[in-house]
Amino acid sequence: MFNTRLFSATLISSALLAGCATTPRPAAMPVHTDNPAHSIAMLERISWGVNGSSVRQMQHEGWDRYLQGQLHPGKVVLPASIQAQIDAMTISQIPLDQLVMQVEQRRKDASAVADDAAKQQAQQEYQQEMNRLAREAATRSLLLDVYAPNQLQQQMSWFWLNHFSVHQGKQNLRAMVGDYESNAIAPHALGKFRDLLSATVHHPAMLRYLDNEANAVNRINENYARELMELHTLGVNGGYSQKDVQELARILTGVGVNLGRDTPKVKPALQAQYVRRGLFEFNPNRHDYGDKQFLGQTVKGRGQAELDEALDRLSRSPATAHFISAKLAQYFVGDTPPETLVEQMAQTFQRSDGLISAVLQTMFSSKEFQQSLGHKFKDPMQYVVSAVRLSYDDKPILNAGPMLNWLSRMGEPLYGRQTPDGYPLIESAWASPGQMNTRFEIARTIGSGSAGLFKTDGPQPQEKMAFPQLSNALYFQSLQATLSPATRQALDQAASPQEWNTFLLSSPEMMHR
Repeated sequence: MFNTRLFSATLISSALLAGCATTPRPAAMPVHTDNPAHSIAMLERISWGVNGSSVRQMQHEGWDRYLQGQLHPGKVVLPASIQAQIDAMTISQIPLDQLVMQVEQRRKDASAVADDAAKQQAQQEYQQEMNRLAREAATRSLLLDVYAPNQLQQQMSWFWLNHFSVHQGKQNLRAMVGDYESNAIAPHALGKFRDLLSATVHHPAMLRYLDNEANAVNRINENYARELMELHTLGVNGGYSQKDVQELARILTGVGVNLGRDTPKVKPALQAQYVRRGLFEFNPNRHDYGDKQFLGQTVKGRGQAELDEALDRLSRSPATAHFISAKLAQYFVGDTPPETLVEQMAQTFQRSDGLISAVLQTMFSSKEFQQSLGHKFKDPMQYVVSAVRLSYDDKPILNAGPMLNWLSRMGEPLYGRQTPDGYPLIESAWASPGQMNTRFEIARTIGSGSAGLFKTDGPQPQEKMAFPQLSNALYFQSLQATLSPATRQALDQAASPQEWNTFLLSSPEMMHR
């Protein structure tokens, strides 16, 4: 039945949101502050959203110690039931090379079935298995975002996954995206950019997505070489030419993927240069051994070592330092970050040899960052995860399916960007009336306890009571002081706990960080 009271709540939330653009920006505040509201705003920005446990930890440790723990995280300990969910996944139990070979064999077997009806059934089962593996990867990613204590590393993992974007719909990438995120991206999310870049270059998901497995001597494919410079390192205005794209493509020849168990026959003189690590393969038969002129310098033709030289040059270029710093500042500070801040971050990038945690430290310590707190619009991922974190704290959800559906509805599903540029990081991409209406629906669904996050899948689903108690100690002790008078007035008008939850989750403050 249509609830007019809740519809009125949505209208109130819409009016609040429309007025948030005129909210005055807070004055610049130093990192070392005893202002509780400032600390909450900092925590909201560097995490996937505040919850009771993160606020308690931050208050116990103090802001500086908490931040250093986020920049340099240790061993991650998850709630036991969340860890059990992750451990039970196929992608957690079977190494990538074995998993991909298994599904590839399944695909081949399905294609070989003679009976048309049986073939169609086998092919459908193969597609269902691929979808299941991709869903496992997305579920694991969301569970870590909601529950892992290393919140900054988790947020940076998403940032880099978006920066080095791949689309799961191409070929068999659905079986690869989980490993790509957990082994190529996450371990390097706060480390050296050079190591992160190399991990993506050598992962089969990236090589397949951008067609480098088709790149061979006398059959050059420039696709990956172009995106490697334009999107991943130097940026579109990074000072490279079309000739550099062609030369980098030549350097990348022979760098590809081997989905089989057999090793190709390599010319005797080149056998020592053959490399196979998991699904990654460098096949010297396919490599262009001629010298190249790349970014104004000669790269001697000598095999895979050419790629290491090119990655060194790309990762340490001043253009890369500026491009990456600008993108980080856009994500964390504002849609058009101040050039002075970007330059400070770029200097740190170069001085630290691309140490991402050091670049973030420079940004977090800046007055520009302080002045931006509370004003950066959340993209769908940030909104969905922050809403679940705030609503349920450490209570383990049983089903991430609703979160996956919400992200799809808002156009930002994990591994779902078809083009290699990644999802946009600016407000105008996510603040349309349709987008906001969807957010208000999500707020109402979570606020009423009917989201389905605690209902298991399967033929005999089990459901636990899961009404969020948002009017709690965290709100009165920490969050209330961060809300505008208009939002507090709207909350006072709520006629039920469900409405109160809905108002808070659809407030302007909840849409920003």
